[in-house]
Amino acid sequence: MTYDQMTRSSENVLVEFYATWCPHCRDMAPVVEQIGEMLEGKVKIVQLDIDQNSEAATAEDVTGTPTFMLYKGGTQVWRQSGEMSGDVLLNKIMSHIN
Repeated sequence: MTYDQMTRSSENVLVEFYATWCPHCRDMAPVVEQIGEMLEGKVKIVQLDIDQNSEAATAEDVTGTPTFMLYKGGTQVWRQSGEMSGDVLLNKIMSHIN
């Protein structure tokens, strides 16, 4: 499945570009997992390792990890890089999907 297909495959898609060697990404992993459980059926979560998905990361101009992008109906509606609390991430998602 291509990146475009992934971001258009569902009404709401949260994409996280991460790296296995990134300490901030490791800190965010349980947060993203918890949000995925909380928003199951409302938001599809796609996690892409930048080292294994360099074409998509380059196409999206990802320069830091983690980078989060929220798509609604195939259109990017929010983007932010860096570590953040679960509350901040959840509030950003909810403000765009409701």
